[in-house]
Amino acid sequence: MMADDEPFVLDGLSPEIQAMMGVYALYWKVDESIDAIRPDLTRQESHMLIKLDRPKRMGVLACDMMMAPSSLTASADALEQAGHITRQRDPEDRRAWLLVLTEQGEAARNDLVTKAGELFRHASGLNTQETEVFAELARKIRDNILKTGIPEGLKK
Repeated sequence: MMADDEPFVLDGLSPEIQAMMGVYALYWKVDESIDAIRPDLTRQESHMLIKLDRPKRMGVLACDMMMAPSSLTASADALEQAGHITRQRDPEDRRAWLLVLTEQGEAARNDLVTKAGELFRHASGLNTQETEVFAELARKIRDNILKTGIPEGLKK
């Protein structure tokens, strides 16, 4: 019998570890399969298109992707060269540039979003209601990570 303050453990693993393992497996499966949706794009280019739901500065997009802006430059250049995005001056700050989807980029993004959703449903096995709950919890987790980072006591 467990005390009330002991974590409930299945298969010898705590719920936290099971959750992390499940999220990792889901991400791995969907991310691996993204390559098959649009073989003409790199994985990072596909992720960029998915995240470009509206015109964004490179720094905002990098934050959305949890990457350094400099690591996106080559992908942005490739997407621009392929005709998926354009760079336009930010009307709110003429020194800054926005990445904007072209018609071709919008079509590619819609294809990626639709098929990635299908991949998610297939890989996760979740129904619509479960997916909505999972999405709400995942947004909460992401927001907390962006807000708090890693606690200093846990870093080596």
